[in-house]
Amino acid sequence: MNSSRHGQQEAFPAWVQALADGKEPVWTPVVCGALALLGWLGPDLLGLPRWAEMLAFAGAYVAGGAFSLGRTIQSLKGRRLDIDLLMLLSALGAASIGEYAEGAALLFLFSLSNALEARALRRTTRAIESLMELRPDEAMLLLPDGTERRVAAAELEAGQMVRIRPGDRVPVDGKVVSGHTAADQAAITGESTPEPKGPGDRVFAGSINVGGTVEVSVERRASESTLARIIDLVEEAREAKAPTQRFIDRFEQGYAATVIFAAVVAVVLPVALGEAFRPAFYRAMTLLVVASPCAVVISTPATILAALGHAARKGLLFKGGSPLEELASIDSIAFDKTGTLTGGRPVVTAVVPFGVSTADEVLALAAAVERLSEHHLGRAIVETAEAKDLTVPLAHGLVNHRGRGAVAQVSGRQVAVGRPDFVGELGGQPPNAREMRQIELLQEEARTMVFVSGNGISGALAIEDRVRPEAKSTVEHLKRLGMGRTVMMTGDNPVVARRVAEAVEVDEWHAEVMPEEKVAILRGMMAQGERVAMVGDGVNDAPALAAATVGVAMGVSGTDAALETADLVLVRDELELLPYALRLSRKAQKIVRQNLAFACAVIAILVVVNLLHGLALPIGVISHEGSTILVVLNGLRLLRPLESSGP
Repeated sequence: MNSSRHGQQEAFPAWVQALADGKEPVWTPVVCGALALLGWLGPDLLGLPRWAEMLAFAGAYVAGGAFSLGRTIQSLKGRRLDIDLLMLLSALGAASIGEYAEGAALLFLFSLSNALEARALRRTTRAIESLMELRPDEAMLLLPDGTERRVAAAELEAGQMVRIRPGDRVPVDGKVVSGHTAADQAAITGESTPEPKGPGDRVFAGSINVGGTVEVSVERRASESTLARIIDLVEEAREAKAPTQRFIDRFEQGYAATVIFAAVVAVVLPVALGEAFRPAFYRAMTLLVVASPCAVVISTPATILAALGHAARKGLLFKGGSPLEELASIDSIAFDKTGTLTGGRPVVTAVVPFGVSTADEVLALAAAVERLSEHHLGRAIVETAEAKDLTVPLAHGLVNHRGRGAVAQVSGRQVAVGRPDFVGELGGQPPNAREMRQIELLQEEARTMVFVSGNGISGALAIEDRVRPEAKSTVEHLKRLGMGRTVMMTGDNPVVARRVAEAVEVDEWHAEVMPEEKVAILRGMMAQGERVAMVGDGVNDAPALAAATVGVAMGVSGTDAALETADLVLVRDELELLPYALRLSRKAQKIVRQNLAFACAVIAILVVVNLLHGLALPIGVISHEGSTILVVLNGLRLLRPLESSGP
C-alpha cells in the first residue's frame, strides 16, 4: 500500500512531510489499540467518565490516523485520491454516527496492517542495503618514497598503490603486486570460502583480507568499483517499477474516486427510497472499507521487492521490476561467446611473427594497445606480456572499432590490433605463405587469431579461451525450462565458433558477426514473435543487450558498457544462475497473479455481502486487512530459496 501513496514532492508543513514520508512504525497500532480498548471497556470495567472515554477514543483516532492523514494531505495536494482517504472517511463517518469504537477498531487494524507491511517489506531490502556498509572509508596509500599515508578511499586514483593488512577491507578494485593472502569475497561474488590471492590476481572492493599483508595496484576509482556498481544497480532496481505495478498505481486513483462515488450513492439512494439514514450511512462506510484496494495495490510491490531481495542475495541484480517480469516471458536466448560461454580468461598460446619481426616484439606491441582496452582477448595479451617481463611501450589515443579491432598511437605512429581484414585496411603487412600455413594450422585447432601491425612490426597471436564447465549444463537446463531456441553469436572465425557451439549444444550459431549484425539477428528473431534474452559481457555486446527484450551481463568480467546497458547482471559470472533467474521470475509472476486474483475476489465477495445483507464494520475491516496481510506474506515466500526441481 505505502509504495503507491506518494504524491508530488511539494513544500508541506514539516509534520505533514514527516508523516507522509515515514513508514508506519510499530508503536502506532500499539498505542491506537490500547486507547481504543480503554475507550471501549473503560466505562464498564473502570468506571471512566464520559469525557475520559471520549478522550481515549480521540487519542486512538490520532495515533491510528496520523500517518494516513499525512499521506492523504500530500496526495490531495498532488490532486490524487488514495486508499488512506477511504479509510479516514470511513472512520470519521463511523464517529459521526456515534460508532466511536468501530471507527477506532478500523484505524487500529489499518495501522497494524501498514506497520506489518512496512516491517515485512524491510526484510526484502535489509540484506542488500548492508552492501553500503562494506565500503571502507579509508585506505593506506603507498607513496613513491616507500612511506605510507592514510587517505580517504574515494581519493584513490588508478595506478596508485595501497597496502592492505590482515583483517582490512579492500578499498578499491585492484591487482595484487606483491604478497600472498586470501580474500573473503562472499559479499561480492558469493564464494563461500576465501580465495587465495597472489601477484597478478584481482581483488574487489568490499572483500576482506583474511591472510597476509599485500600491496595492490589500484585499477579503478572507488566510485567505479564492482561493489559501487552493484550498489548503484540495487538502488536503480528499488526505484524502478514493474509494468503491473505501474498499471495498478494508475488504477488506484480512479478506483478510489469510484468507491467514494459509490459510497455517496449507497447513502443517497436508499434514503431517497425511504430507508433510515443511519443504517444506510453505516453500510456506506463499510463499503468504503471493504471496497478499498489495499491488497490489490500492495500485491505487486510486495512480491517484486521480495524477488529482487532474493535475487540480490543469489548474485542476480535486476534493474527493477520490469526486467524481472519480462524475463518470465522469454522464449529464446542468445549468447555471446567470448567471456560468456567461454571462461573469459583466455591465454596466448602462440605468436606468429611476420617477416623480420620477433615474437616478443609482436606481443609487446599488441600489449601496448590492449592495455588501453577492456576486451577479454586484450587482457590475455597484456597478462601474457607481463608474465614474460617484456618491456611494453606506452600507447595513447585508443580508438575502438567494435567487433573489428582497435587503433592507438605508439611512439608517434599508428598501431592496429584486431581482425586480419581490419589490420590489412590500415596498411598492415600480410603474412607470407609459410606464415599463413602456421595461422591456418592454429585456426584448425580452434584458436582465435589476433593480428597486429605498426612501427615496422607485424604478426599474429593465437589465443585460446576454454568453454566454461557449466555452459553445456546451463543450455540444457534452459531447454528443459521450455526455451524455444538457443543461439550463439561471435565475431570469431567459423572454426572456433563451431567448436564452442557443438560443445555447449546450442541450436544455432553465427560467426564473424559485427555488433550491428548481432542486433540484426536479434531483431529478426523478435520479428518472428520471439521474446529474446541476450547474454554478453563486452563493449561490442552493448548494442545487442539494449536491443534484446532482456539484456543479461556478466558482472565480474563485464565491461562498464555492458553493465550499464543490461537489465540483469550475473554478479558472479556464473551461467548456471541464468536458469535460476528464469525460474525466479516465473514464480514471481505466478505469485503476483495469485495475489491479484485473491485480492479481487475478496473485495467482490465483501462488497456483494455488504450491499445485499449488510456487514458489520469490524468484520469488514478484519476481512479487508486480513487479505492485505495474506498477499504480503504470500509475496514474501519469494525470500526463500527455490526448490531444485523448480517451475
